[in-house]
Amino acid sequence: MNPVLVTLLIFVVILLTGTPIGTALGVASIFSIWYYNYGVGVIAPNFYANIAKFPLLAIPFFIFAGLAMERAGVAERLVRLIKALVGWMPGGLAVATVLIGTFWGAVSGSGPATAAAIGVILIPMLINAGYSRAFSAALVATVAGLSIIVPPSVAFIIYGTILNVSIGALFIAGIIPGLLLGLSLATVSFLISLRRGYKGLEKASLKEIVEAFKDAVLGLMAPVIILGGIYTGVFTPTEAAVVAVAYSLFLGFVVYRSISLKDMLKILADSAEMSSIVMFVVAFAGIFSWAEQTAGLVEASVKWILSVTQDPLAVMLLFMLILLFAGRLLLFTSWLLLLLLASRLLLLSWHLLSCRLFRRLSLARYCQQSYACHSK
Repeated sequence: MNPVLVTLLIFVVILLTGTPIGTALGVASIFSIWYYNYGVGVIAPNFYANIAKFPLLAIPFFIFAGLAMERAGVAERLVRLIKALVGWMPGGLAVATVLIGTFWGAVSGSGPATAAAIGVILIPMLINAGYSRAFSAALVATVAGLSIIVPPSVAFIIYGTILNVSIGALFIAGIIPGLLLGLSLATVSFLISLRRGYKGLEKASLKEIVEAFKDAVLGLMAPVIILGGIYTGVFTPTEAAVVAVAYSLFLGFVVYRSISLKDMLKILADSAEMSSIVMFVVAFAGIFSWAEQTAGLVEASVKWILSVTQDPLAVMLLFMLILLFAGRLLLFTSWLLLLLLASRLLLLSWHLLSCRLFRRLSLARYCQQSYACHSK
């Protein structure tokens, strides 16, 4: 049988049994490398090379910073402030959840870390305020997904590392889309709350708002310090993650004094567990991609796509449909790695689109530069 189909078939069959995607990728790729004699000796150095990258150090640090700030009480203080500001309107607590989740995404950069930090506080609060359990859980889960776009995003770090793109530039590019998505989600939450009759809380006085702001101001400074340092060039995204850890420990040990050594061990264990899941998938996704590219997946995929259509817009639409379908089956990070590590396929499609477009504009020079870049 075709080695491409065999490897894909093993991967899909193992995945359908409920096996974690990292394990499915590892088993399929290692079997393919062994069975088709690609060279078993490449597995260990490939595994190491996929995760031994300086920018990827930012992932465990940002996750640690998010967990530490939650333990320090920053999340609770932020909830009190946002609740005082917008909690009085109809559906105000739902809108506050969106605002808090968007802010927390700018601290942790991780969807699971955001859900863990705000879900424990906000889901019981929403239910006690009369919101349905399903709506409360779905709202927190959806808001946590904004962490994929709102900088500093772990997904952007992975993307930038694999494709050698400026992570700082990706962070800047995610600000406006992240805020627009947050605004859209807040609007939808408000409209649903109006329709279902979810009422607001008691309106806070100006004194209560000022006190809540004073209590939360140091937590509000976290994304300003992290993102401001990156955008002004004071430190790199990885260094910003370390600064975020130092700032979170400063708040927890010195300012609020709410973190003990026992808490520190729990935070370290939780952040190590979350980070290891991402790194495990990154490592085996790289080996899987190498095995499939060696077997000829990229060439076969390009041939199939171009046999379906050669219209550039149709090609991009096809990719959007694939991503839409894939997102219903697996975590975003998993599919991101699978698609990016076969990025030559995506770049070829973009080259097809850009060249046809720029030829119409008589910009042949751009087309030649694009082809040279994608050929590399």
